[in-house]
Amino acid sequence: MKYARPLIGLVVVLVAVWVIVGEQMSGASADAVVNAPVVTVRADVAGTLELPDRAFGSRVTSGEVVANITDQLVDTVRLNDLVLESKLAAAETIRLNANLKAARDLQAELLQRGRVFNGERLAELRSRLTHARFRLAYLETGELPDDTELRIIDLIDGAQDWQPGEPVDSPLVLDQAREQVEILEIALRAAERGVFLGDGYNDSPNSVQRATELESVISELESALQEAEAREKAINERVGRERVRVNALTGGEITAPMNGLFWDVLQGDGVTVQRGDPILRLIDCDATMVTLSVTERIYNTLRVGQSATFRLSGSSDPMDGTIARLAGSGAATVYENLAIAPSPRHLERYDVALLVPALAANPETRCMIGQTGRAFFDRRPLDWFRG
Repeated sequence: MKYARPLIGLVVVLVAVWVIVGEQMSGASADAVVNAPVVTVRADVAGTLELPDRAFGSRVTSGEVVANITDQLVDTVRLNDLVLESKLAAAETIRLNANLKAARDLQAELLQRGRVFNGERLAELRSRLTHARFRLAYLETGELPDDTELRIIDLIDGAQDWQPGEPVDSPLVLDQAREQVEILEIALRAAERGVFLGDGYNDSPNSVQRATELESVISELESALQEAEAREKAINERVGRERVRVNALTGGEITAPMNGLFWDVLQGDGVTVQRGDPILRLIDCDATMVTLSVTERIYNTLRVGQSATFRLSGSSDPMDGTIARLAGSGAATVYENLAIAPSPRHLERYDVALLVPALAANPETRCMIGQTGRAFFDRRPLDWFRG
């Protein structure tokens, strides 16, 4: 029993030494800060800037309006010229449509007149042929008295070689009647096929000929109309693109490109800004990271992609992380676009950046920019107790 107490004391001392040495020798950061990229919002056009009343550090969501720019002096000369061209093209299209309609109406009227002419001409030929056949049949029945013969020859159409009342031989009269019947039959057959025969006449009515001539005119007008419509469409497309360009130059609302914090204002409300001028800065809370520094000994044991543990100050909940960047000593340039700049002591050590998904996933910690903590890269003797 007298050896138990010294043995127990020795074990306690050894355990205490193991805990102290393990805690001190484990890889840990001297400092760690929740950090995030800073996004500079710039003017997309020149004009007068309007900034809504917003407190520093307030949260903004993606698509939320953070500024307005208005330019009343935007150049619209080109747009006005294109609008004039569009109106002239539309007027040309209207003119061609009117001419085409008039030509088609005239063609329809001429064709209708031609149909009337065809019908009446066929009726005329059929009537003349009927009477001519009657006269021929009458002459072929036998000889007639001289006075009757003279009256019949006077009634035969086309007897141009005789004078009215001139005595003629009966065979000649009969032959003339037969000839006239044959001529009328030929003329009727041709007319039924749309061809009209006769001295001093064309093979079709004048109205039909004019309607046929209008076919080429209508074809030319249709081609010209298609060209005019295509030209008008092309000009209207150019007008649309120019309107978009002018509207963009006129200005409008500027929205936040991501979820974050209202961090800094670079221009005053009501000032005139030029295109590309910085207006304000926002912190991108969707890209939250942890920046820290370690000693050279620990730094040389780290690798990109290695797991780590991060714990916020005042919190007992560790969060798993992954090493995303090893920037080394004097890494001042990598902080130019980050919200929290490194301290001089930080730059004397070796810079490390961690990605901690739990920070961005938790609404309470995803935008805790500037919050401090510690990062650990090895297991420690008291991790079971902290858990």
